[in-house]
Amino acid sequence: MINRLVLWNIDLTLVDVSIVTREAYAEAFREVTGRPLVKLTPPNGRPDSEIVFEMIALNGIVPDDDHLPRFLHALARSFGARRERLARDGRMMAGAREALRAVAELDGTAQSVLTGTIRSNAVHKLAAFGLDGYVDFEIGGYGEEVYPKATLLQVAQGRAGRRHGVVFDGGNTVLIGDSARDVQAARIAGVAMIGVASGRSLPAELREAGADLVLPDLGDPSRVAAAVVALTSPARATGHGSA
Repeated sequence: MINRLVLWNIDLTLVDVSIVTREAYAEAFREVTGRPLVKLTPPNGRPDSEIVFEMIALNGIVPDDDHLPRFLHALARSFGARRERLARDGRMMAGAREALRAVAELDGTAQSVLTGTIRSNAVHKLAAFGLDGYVDFEIGGYGEEVYPKATLLQVAQGRAGRRHGVVFDGGNTVLIGDSARDVQAARIAGVAMIGVASGRSLPAELREAGADLVLPDLGDPSRVAAAVVALTSPARATGHGSA
C-alpha cells in the first residue's frame, strides 16, 4: 500500500539544463512576440507561468489574455525540439539517480515532481538522464498550472490521494528542493521539507526559510532515504484508490 508521498523539485535539485532552457525561452519569446528576448527573468524556483508574465513585462510587451497559453505552447515545442541536447549540454546533479532509487525502494512510497517546469518539459528533463522511471508524472504539479507553489503542492497531494486511495497531508508528504521558495511552499502547505544546497540558495538561507533538514547535495542517498522516513508517518486509507 502506498502511504508516503515524496515530491521533488527538478531544476538544480535533480538536473541542470539551464543552457537549453534559456535558448528555448528565447525562441518561444520571438515566436510569440515577434521581438528578440533581451531580458530573461531569473527562475529562482518560480513556475514557468509566472516567469512568462514577468518576462513579457520586462521586455516592454503589453500582455494580453492569449500570451500565456501561446507562450507555453511555443515553449513546449521549442524545448522538445532540443531534447536530444539535454544530456550533452546539461548535467545530472550529483547523487540524483542514487537518491531517487533509494527513496523508490522505501516501502509504500510514491514519488513525483513539484516543479515550475511545464509537464512536457519536465518529462524531457528527467528522461534525458534516465530518471523518469522513478517518478509518477500523473500525480505531480507543473508550471503551466497557475497556482502558487504551496497550492500546487496541495493539488499534487490530492492527485496522489485519488490515485492511491489514501489521504496525503503534512504528516506523510515530503518536498525535496534547492530553493528558499521551495521551503516556503512546504511551510505554507504544512509538509516536511528537505533542502538541498545544490542550487542558488545557500544552506543558511534554506535553514532560515524553515527546512527541516539541509543537505549539501544528494551524494548520500541513504541519508536522503532515512530523512524521508524520519519526517513521515503512514497515510490514512480512504478506500477510493485506483492504483
